Amino acid sequence: MKILMLTWEYPPRIVGGIARVVHDLSHRLIKDGHEVTVVTYKENDLPEYENDKGVEVYRVENYMIHPTNFIEWVLQLNFNLTSKATQIINEKGKFDVIHAHDWLVATSAKTLKQAFNIPLVATIHATEAGRNSGIHDETQRYINDTEWLLTYESTEVIVNSNFMKNHVQGLFGLPFEKINVVPNGINLTNFNGIERDYDFRRQYAMDNEKIILYVGRLVYEKGIQHLISAMPKILNGYNDTKLVIAGKGGMLDELKAQAEHMGIANKVYFTGYLNSKQVQKIYKCADIAVFPSTYEPFGIVALEAMLAGVPTVVSDVGGLNEIIDHGVNGMKSYAGNPNSIADSVLKLLYDQQLATNVAKKAKQKVKEEFNWTKIAQDTHYIYEKAICKTVAEKQKQEMEQENSRKAAKAKNNETEITNLLSFKKRHAYA
Repeated sequence: MKILMLTWEYPPRIVGGIARVVHDLSHRLIKDGHEVTVVTYKENDLPEYENDKGVEVYRVENYMIHPTNFIEWVLQLNFNLTSKATQIINEKGKFDVIHAHDWLVATSAKTLKQAFNIPLVATIHATEAGRNSGIHDETQRYINDTEWLLTYESTEVIVNSNFMKNHVQGLFGLPFEKINVVPNGINLTNFNGIERDYDFRRQYAMDNEKIILYVGRLVYEKGIQHLISAMPKILNGYNDTKLVIAGKGGMLDELKAQAEHMGIANKVYFTGYLNSKQVQKIYKCADIAVFPSTYEPFGIVALEAMLAGVPTVVSDVGGLNEIIDHGVNGMKSYAGNPNSIADSVLKLLYDQQLATNVAKKAKQKVKEEFNWTKIAQDTHYIYEKAICKTVAEKQKQEMEQENSRKAAKAKNNETEITNLLSFKKRHAYA
């Protein structure tokens, strides 16, 4: 099968979780014998074309017209994505299916689908309404409407959790059977050969301190502010702890000010951006990982922590709530509740046997349920469904056109016969 992936991020450009999902899914599909072409955004000095271990990656610059805001920037990107994909189709032939990732490529996906009659499958990784607990301004409304348009134009829609299926169905009014749940996966070899590096660890904490780790973007819906608020209670119960926050985002200054105001700045360390190798190392250095999101469609970072063998605490929302069974393969806390976060963290710090048990079971669950082999097979099945529906719809349209043509012809014949009889009748009287 020839598959076109449209995405605004692809490694080494990583903004959120989409880049890793597209990368890992594409490489698994290649191993299964398919052809995958990715068209994405070109940042800085990244190559315009790259053969990434079998995945053909084309990158387009957002040049010539300088947008005045992010929405205009996205539209300009879509023009360039469409142009590049059209060029590829003209040179190498039509794709069997288009797989679009989130609203950022919706316009390009819709245009290519209609221009070349290619089945469209869309993955909705998150929604604007979910990220912002509703729609509050015109920019958010535009993004929300574009998300709806992408799901409307798509033959099949993929989401990564049952929570997201219900959320998207209610938000956009989609037919329930059109929405397919396929969880995100993780490369099971991510931490092969990676051991705890004590010299690396000492950059962030002393040897006697337990590291409580958060990895991800520093944005409101990730709930980092609640994790910082939980630290006084954690420190009161177990003083030799250090909160390490790895990532970048718009809330950095606000979170630093919060830690300073609470008088725990010496117990909260902000690493800034870490590359993939550093992320692998920091997981192996952690004693507990915490992901306190107030909105989380899936939560791939939780899978990373679980695979790394780190006892993991998550909030009871979205996809995180479906990944962890409390006290079995991790711990849960009430979303937005610092007291609850502290209780779950302290439980793991106090009970080493519990920490060991949940970490072991978590690692096993990731290997069994979130491997890319199964996920790629499920995704391929959805592609086949989309193709069959598109073929059936085309045949239905052709049949309707044929029936309409026959009906028009029959009507014309009937009119001709009526006119002929009328003519003969008039002449008979004459």
